[in-house]
Amino acid sequence: MIYIDIEHKILTSEGSRILSVKTELPDNKFICISGPSGIGKTTLLKMIAGLIKPDWGIIQMGDCIFFDSLNNINISPQKRNIGFMFQDYALFPHMTVEENISFAQNKVKDKAWVDTLIKSYGLEALRKQKPNKLSGGQKQRTALARTLAKKADILLLDEPLSSVDSTMRIKLQNEILKTHADFGSTTLLVSHDQDEVNKMGQCVLQLGYDQIRSIKNY
Repeated sequence: MIYIDIEHKILTSEGSRILSVKTELPDNKFICISGPSGIGKTTLLKMIAGLIKPDWGIIQMGDCIFFDSLNNINISPQKRNIGFMFQDYALFPHMTVEENISFAQNKVKDKAWVDTLIKSYGLEALRKQKPNKLSGGQKQRTALARTLAKKADILLLDEPLSSVDSTMRIKLQNEILKTHADFGSTTLLVSHDQDEVNKMGQCVLQLGYDQIRSIKNY
């Protein structure tokens, strides 16, 4: 279970607002986060990952407290065993596709797993290419494969399929769901696509400007 009870000031198109989230997210489920642009979906992912420090509150994964403002606890991102796919991909420009994916693994490298991801995400012909030679969709698939390479306890995917065509989108949705099922990670995916949310989400966390938060279980 991920327990979240936080408040954080954010700047939106509607002006300054307080992102206030109090919820419990179940383990090993595929959880979609939806809501209007600027509501704080990406900010919430970054707070779970430890990349943004909430103004107040607590974030806890099982028995491990990631963040607790009252007790001055803030575990570093490196110690949270979280895989994060950023909207801008954040690929290393000096590394090939294969090297980018392999880099995400811990000290023990699993080349077979890297090869499986490269094949699953249609990157076999591109494994020796560097990011400047890739299209937007190819960069996105590489970033997604790199996120999965870590076999993290929690996967945070920030609109991972926004730049691919509809055919590839459906294929990658299925690959992501299969990977989630195979490894049992808790997966949080931000998406603006309601069809994608309905297809992929076992639970849905809805964020809204009226501060109403809802969990929908399928």
